[in-house]
Amino acid sequence: MQEHLLRTSGHAAFALQYHLVFVTKYRHKCLTAEMLEQLRVQFLRVCLAWRCELTEFNGEADHVHLLVTGHPTVALSRLVGNLKTVSARYMRAAHAQHLKKFFWKKIFWSGAYAAFTVGAADLATVIRYIQEQESPALPSTGK
Repeated sequence: MQEHLLRTSGHAAFALQYHLVFVTKYRHKCLTAEMLEQLRVQFLRVCLAWRCELTEFNGEADHVHLLVTGHPTVALSRLVGNLKTVSARYMRAAHAQHLKKFFWKKIFWSGAYAAFTVGAADLATVIRYIQEQESPALPSTGK
């Protein structure tokens, strides 16, 4: 398992990990091993352009999983939209003959997606950490 490293940029320190799941339209089982490798390459390119990192990638015939290290200046919904648009255009161009058996329109991904935040610590640990911070002493009222 890759360690969650704290990254910095400008005046921000961050460790943003997103687990994304994209499914093919109608959950058609159309993805081959070759297509999954091409999707990985397309997702790598998009992530680099958005100052993000594709940490892990895998998939099955009808869906893919991405673990993306995000950047605080990037809106997740915009990144997801770009990942899906770029990859769909590439797949439709590179595999038109294969995909026309599954889709009658120029649609590749379902309109929906799943996004989960992933952290090195569980929520209870983070809450406890915040609660146990040393607060500055309250000023004495002298009464």
